[in-house]
Amino acid sequence: MSDVVRAPTIYDVATAAGVAPSTVSRAFSRPGRVSADTAARIHAVAADLGYRVNPLARALQNGKTSTVALFVSDVTNPVFFAIIRGVEAAAAGAGYSMVLADTQESESLERTLLDRILPGVDGVVLASSRMSDRAIRTAASQRPTVVLNRIVSGTRSVIPDTASGVDAALRHLAELGHRSVTYLAGPEASWADGMRWRSVADIAGGLGIKVARIGPFTPTMAGGIAAAPEVIHLRPSAVVAYNDLLAIGLIRGLHQSGVTVPDQVSVVGFDNVYGSDFCTPPLTTVAAPLRAMGTAAFRELERAMRREPLSSHSIISLTAQLVVRGSTGPRKRKSTSPAPGTTKVPGSSRQVSGSTARGSR
Repeated sequence: MSDVVRAPTIYDVATAAGVAPSTVSRAFSRPGRVSADTAARIHAVAADLGYRVNPLARALQNGKTSTVALFVSDVTNPVFFAIIRGVEAAAAGAGYSMVLADTQESESLERTLLDRILPGVDGVVLASSRMSDRAIRTAASQRPTVVLNRIVSGTRSVIPDTASGVDAALRHLAELGHRSVTYLAGPEASWADGMRWRSVADIAGGLGIKVARIGPFTPTMAGGIAAAPEVIHLRPSAVVAYNDLLAIGLIRGLHQSGVTVPDQVSVVGFDNVYGSDFCTPPLTTVAAPLRAMGTAAFRELERAMRREPLSSHSIISLTAQLVVRGSTGPRKRKSTSPAPGTTKVPGSSRQVSGSTARGSR
């Protein structure tokens, strides 16, 4: 039987460096309290011995883990890919590790994971949280917290400029002659969905566009496919979807029913996720600066972890821009009628709203 190799300890480093164990501890945890020459000798000896600082032990000593957590509502949604990279890169550059939690669009799972993870991290970024404002403020009272894609009073927030993006999208559709737009709603618990619908409803009237809202739908391609029969029933000349996955799924569902995009109906998405230009036709979308939002969220978290007071700049709004591709085109009569030789899918009984915005969190 081979001997088990023992990992070097702080005492081994102290003996080899000719210093006390407490000096080794200070060299790693409080380098300013050890002379530069002594610290250099200790680090060199530690490297030769293969000694590594135990981060959990250090956390017990100083109350800091050098770890932050990022919570996302659906890790399979490509909208989070760039956000994750933004938070991760900014955290690493500041000497932090990042753990990722997928809440699977579930408020209860998000609460459970938060309770488990919160004690072991220095701060939290909640991206598209499905929890109530009260629950988020409770978390923020326990650990520094930044909310991404949502505004919660009393917390730091990073959001895209929804109104400017919606304005650009609706003006684009108006210039193409569209006067009837349907909004495909996302999750009921989504703050971003409420803001997008409100912006559509507020801006459309000034452009001479009539709007209706249908949903909510799951923010996936399957949700978009499921929405296609209702869009065909309403026969708008254009659709603005809550996100790109819904929009891409809608395009597929319309195609399956013999309705072509953009010849018979134009479609606009939100977020400009990876793959939004891979579909047929490529998707016109309101592009959010996703990686920049992730970076900004960690920068705000750093301020919170330094206990900087909240200020009038605690809400960071980043510019969204319209990316025009092939899914939008000039309005044509009877835009959503199925092509000759196809069967029109009847509309469902789902409620349609044409004037007021649903409350959101």
